[in-house]
Amino acid sequence: MNAWQIVVGILMIVVSIIIIAVVLLQQGRRTGIGAISGGADTFFSKNKARDIDAMVAKITKYVAIAFFLIAIAATAIALATK
Repeated sequence: MNAWQIVVGILMIVVSIIIIAVVLLQQGRRTGIGAISGGADTFFSKNKARDIDAMVAKITKYVAIAFFLIAIAATAIALATK
């Protein structure tokens, strides 16, 4: 293994952990169920939740793109060193 393979491997592990954490932070799509049990939110907290959800979704997209680019780079490095 050369230095590039080690660096890309470590970067892949770090990005994998980040993407797992970001996906786990996302709120489920079952938010309407809370209104049935009396857990209705105020107008401001609903908008704040939407802003946070939008930010987490955007971060998820960027981290997923980074993951795929790193995977392609790892494949290119592996093929170049053969």
